[in-house]
Amino acid sequence: MDSFSTLIRTASHEQHMEAETSTFMADLLGGRLSVDAFARYTEQLWFVYEALESGAQDLASDRVAGPFIRPELFRLAALERDLEHLRGPDWRATLTALPATRLYADRVATVTREWPAGYVAHHYTRYLGDLSGGQIIRDKAERTWGFARKGDGVRFYVFEGIPNPAAFKREYRALLDGVAVDDLEKQRIVTECKRAFSLNSDVFRALGEEFPLSA
Repeated sequence: MDSFSTLIRTASHEQHMEAETSTFMADLLGGRLSVDAFARYTEQLWFVYEALESGAQDLASDRVAGPFIRPELFRLAALERDLEHLRGPDWRATLTALPATRLYADRVATVTREWPAGYVAHHYTRYLGDLSGGQIIRDKAERTWGFARKGDGVRFYVFEGIPNPAAFKREYRALLDGVAVDDLEKQRIVTECKRAFSLNSDVFRALGEEFPLSA
């Protein structure tokens, strides 16, 4: 029988591909959008990570979610430094969430409060994705808009506390495999993973509408 980490990866593959191949992300990575579009995307990430991390300490002692609360993953401080670089010292004054982002962040906040296993689903889809595909975004952003390598503007993608991402991902998958829930709850986690990818795709779609390529 497949391990849970394999199950979760294969079950959410379709939604994962949809998120990765969004028009907005393709245009952004293709260098066809402005740095303003990149900054707007970074703003949306702030809302999601604020929801993920503001309640994380409350889950640190939880039997299910606790093992996943790893400070070396936290992204909020890096995001805030990026936003200061991208939007200036008063970045908070102009920070706004797209309706799709608000729905995403609200769902994360709800599971953080009410359903630790559901929190694990969002934790997995975000952090493992950023640790993997995020490096492609960082490289493209540095080359397209001239950010310093691993510097301000792209610090979100730099996991300084994780010197060996491959080893960390192996460890993380082992945590998934040992998650302290029954099979029915594992199915619910998989379903929530799919929902997380779908919510993320909705944000990309909304960003694509805000930054359409002129014909």
